[in-house]
Amino acid sequence: SVYNRNTVSYGKQHLFDKSRETCWNSEQGTPQHIQVEFKVPVKLTAIQIQFQGGFAGKTTNLFDMSQPSKPICPLHPKDDNKVQVLALPKPLQDIARTRIKIQFLSSTDFFGRIIVYSLDFVGHTETIQEDSDETSQQDSDETSQVDSDSSLPTPTAATTQQ
Repeated sequence: SVYNRNTVSYGKQHLFDKSRETCWNSEQGTPQHIQVEFKVPVKLTAIQIQFQGGFAGKTTNLFDMSQPSKPICPLHPKDDNKVQVLALPKPLQDIARTRIKIQFLSSTDFFGRIIVYSLDFVGHTETIQEDSDETSQQDSDETSQVDSDSSLPTPTAATTQQ
C-alpha cells in the first residue's frame, strides 16, 4: 500500500527512478512488501536499498516467488539513510530468479511505515547462445540501472500491505 493512497508522490515507480527527491512510502501497518519481477532470470548476489532513517525495515525476509511459501533468507538492514548492500548467502547466488519479494515484517517506525529512496540489485543474467545449448554469464556483479545498458534488466515492482 502507498501512503495516503498517493501513488503519484509515493508510488512504486520511485523505487527505481534514481532521484534523491522521490521515494516509495508505505501506508502504516505491517507487514509490507515489495515484489519485483525481472524480464529475464537473474542470479542475485546482493540487494542495494536506501531507507529514510527511522522508517527502515527491521525484520526483513527475501522470497523467491516461484516457491513463495517460505523465505529463502533473512535480510538485515540497518536503520539509517545510507545505501545498504544486503548480500545473499553464497549458495543462493547461483540460483536464477525472475520474481522476488522483499517482505518487511516489522519497521523501525512506531506506525509500521517503510520509506525507500532507492532499490537496486547486484548480480548477473544468463543468456542462451543460439548456436549451442551452453549458457553464458553477462557482466558479473553489475547493478541494474534504469534506462541504461547494464547487465541486469530494469525490474518492475508491485508494493502492498499484506
